[in-house]
Amino acid sequence: MTEIYLIRHTQAEGNLYRMMQGHWDGDVTPAGWLQIEALSRRFASVHVDAVYSSDLYRARQTAGAIAGPHRLPLHTLPALREINLGPWEAQFFANLFWDEPESAELFLRDPANWRLEGAETFQQVADRAYPALVEIARRHEGQTAAVVSHGVTIRCLLSRITGISLKETARLPIGGNTAVSRLLWDGEHFTADYLNDVSHLEGLPVPAWGGGAELRHESFDPASDRAYYERCYGDAWQAAHGSLAGFAPGPYYASALEHYRACPQAVLKIFDREEPVGLVDLDTLRGAHAGYGWISLLYLRADYRGQGLGIQLLARAIQTYRELGRRSLRLHVAEENAAAVAFYGRQGFTLLGTESSGPARLLLMEKNLGGKRNV
Repeated sequence: MTEIYLIRHTQAEGNLYRMMQGHWDGDVTPAGWLQIEALSRRFASVHVDAVYSSDLYRARQTAGAIAGPHRLPLHTLPALREINLGPWEAQFFANLFWDEPESAELFLRDPANWRLEGAETFQQVADRAYPALVEIARRHEGQTAAVVSHGVTIRCLLSRITGISLKETARLPIGGNTAVSRLLWDGEHFTADYLNDVSHLEGLPVPAWGGGAELRHESFDPASDRAYYERCYGDAWQAAHGSLAGFAPGPYYASALEHYRACPQAVLKIFDREEPVGLVDLDTLRGAHAGYGWISLLYLRADYRGQGLGIQLLARAIQTYRELGRRSLRLHVAEENAAAVAFYGRQGFTLLGTESSGPARLLLMEKNLGGKRNV
């Protein structure tokens, strides 16, 4: 009997940022590295003869947690990649559901009938991935192989193996990050011993995104609603400094007009469905000469704070500046704003220095936008 451990990759930026990440090759998150360590511990005492993975970064790093300790080569196969989402790649979930609700609903609820020009179908994913899985099983007859792939791809494989329709999301959901399914191959057919087990993650901190609102954005000309912009900035100031002392909205509003003129996607109004709940303001000219991007404001309404949603705003800044080719991202945060300092620290920002602005002491923080690490 041949054993196959079919494993979903660890948490990557698309999972955290609430973005489509088919072939888009984002980085592993801080929570994802902890999951990789936990997966490595799980397999430390499991005999493994071979390790395979998709050739995408998040899958390779996950597979390395098994291949490395077992001193095995890592075999990468493009056939194990995630579904190619074509024009949906790196798009935010909430924007897709707002702009293309019928197609997005089909993707989730009736994937066999989902079609998108330039993207793979679920059938095409199964047709490329299943023969690859069979070939691995035949190559390692009587042995044990670990195979790391992706959520949709694994779901397509398990649907074919178990006979459970892709419509039955309750019986066959997409497994969590690093979920393990154990398959048995008798030389002709696969059977499933267990599916999507994540018991090795018990005791880990809850991932930075554990559910909640999906936030969408629209380009926002501050001149169209000056009151909204100044209200957001004033509320952010009060949250950071404890009062409105020293706050003068005019200069910030004038700067935002310049930011919008330089790049309409630099100023975004953030929505929970139809409800405005936040604001992103980026100064794309500042730091361009030195290769860094500047965040002027990330703002969420008070009743949306403390729910892990701020990462969705930061993700928009990260995506904008990556597309502009910037190497890093900088911002000021008030030293007394402990929640914000902690948030940015968790997202990989480090302290560059301190500056004074009136009575406030500002921390200058920076996040590297490149330089993926390896297991």
